[in-house]
Amino acid sequence: MDKPWRILILGGGTAGWMAANLFAKQWPREQVQITLIEAPEIPIVGVGEGSTPSLKRFFKTLDIPERQWMLECQATYKTNIRFVDWSPASGVSDYSHPFYSQPDVFNERAFFTNCRTRRLGLDVVTEPERFFVNGELARQGKAPVAPKSFPFHMEYGYHFDSQLLGRYLARVAAARGVVHRQATFAQVLRNNAGDISALQTRAGDVIYGDFFIDCTGFSSLLMQQGLGVPFRSYAQQLFNDSAVVMPSAAAQHFPVETRSTALTAGWCWHIPLMHRSGNGYVYSSQFISKDQAEAEFRAHLGVSDSAQACRHLQMRVGQLEQHWAYNCVGLGLSQGFIEPLEATALHLVQLTIEALIDALDQHQFTCGGREQFNRTVNNHFEGVRDYILAHYKLNTRGLVNGAGDSAGYWRANRDNKHMPESLLQLLDVWFRCGDLEEELAQRKIKPAFNAASWHCLLAGYGAFPPLAPNQPGQGKGDLYRECEVANFVEGCALNFPLHKTLLVNDRKLTEPGV
Repeated sequence: MDKPWRILILGGGTAGWMAANLFAKQWPREQVQITLIEAPEIPIVGVGEGSTPSLKRFFKTLDIPERQWMLECQATYKTNIRFVDWSPASGVSDYSHPFYSQPDVFNERAFFTNCRTRRLGLDVVTEPERFFVNGELARQGKAPVAPKSFPFHMEYGYHFDSQLLGRYLARVAAARGVVHRQATFAQVLRNNAGDISALQTRAGDVIYGDFFIDCTGFSSLLMQQGLGVPFRSYAQQLFNDSAVVMPSAAAQHFPVETRSTALTAGWCWHIPLMHRSGNGYVYSSQFISKDQAEAEFRAHLGVSDSAQACRHLQMRVGQLEQHWAYNCVGLGLSQGFIEPLEATALHLVQLTIEALIDALDQHQFTCGGREQFNRTVNNHFEGVRDYILAHYKLNTRGLVNGAGDSAGYWRANRDNKHMPESLLQLLDVWFRCGDLEEELAQRKIKPAFNAASWHCLLAGYGAFPPLAPNQPGQGKGDLYRECEVANFVEGCALNFPLHKTLLVNDRKLTEPGV
């Protein structure tokens, strides 16, 4: 290229600044010029957020150590998600979905074997947290940070303030050569081929580019409004379309897990941050009113009489029919959204950016990789959708000895007939005692959630047949003592203020002056 290729990102927030940073890391500014445009009057929505382990890879790619960004974003460690009251009739009051780490390669086979044994009617241990290191770390209240002498690689996610993270990534991107322009978008200018040639601002400025990234949230100003890309709704499958959120005081000791508690018409998250706790009730407006949801949410938090205001949000669940159309890619809420039950929002953003970088590199900054890119990202979304949907389809709330469920929301989720074939096939393999690992391996694209995650969900829900009447005696089956392994991981007991100290490898680093 004789002159730098111009990428224009419309909209900031976490998604926009993640893209800007990964682009700047991948391509020198002499080759690619990156400009991010955002309206100064549109604030970043920050309610406290969680991640999957992919965010750890993101910061490693950018060469940013934890001790820098975690302190600035009030972040804490996350080893797992705990689900409370989702399947009480199965005898499971709560279960843990731990993140898979390298040490688990030694004991996942025991977990899979026990799950199959239990599906055959024998009474063996199948609680997911008993088989995975991160589950045991969560039980002990330890951070997943190992000394340099620890011979395995640990995986984990984070809890963070999304508003602070967006601001932090903006500063990093600016320092690495990304141009930041504050302007209010007015309209798309297109050429004869239908591609976007420039963006016009409300002030009348015309900003030209070669490639565009739409990070304008649910409004999707470029992809849907500018290019007319259709949106494929998941509303018939995933009912939740609203949320009410409110922070609370920070915990004295930071748990290393997100807590998701089932309520009347949805579920409530609890995310521990350094400076506060993030709370939100994700619900369906078909089954509960805005005022009823807020009242239940406040009661759940124990603050019914508090004068503190709640914020109400609307969600649109689904994805674009094309994530890349013409010379524009949707990213973040602009490309779609699947509710935050497993904290996959930034995970999907990161996978989309990485797939785009690969496509542009392989096809020399042309649209040659567009079709494959769209298939890949579509499959990522559908894989996440299936996993989230299984949480609702398999719930047993209100079912005791075959009794009916007085909560219409949960009954409607159980009775929902709008199930994708990909999910029905996977559940069929499970209930027929087939090999779930083999089923996932045969799929065309690497699934969003691996066999260990699916076993955690299904075993955690107690999705098993009744026990056989004649048992050979209750046994553990194959069960490794994860607590012994976890004790080698010298994570902190989380009894110190994380904004003062972070434990990294085998030494303590104290702020400031790290």
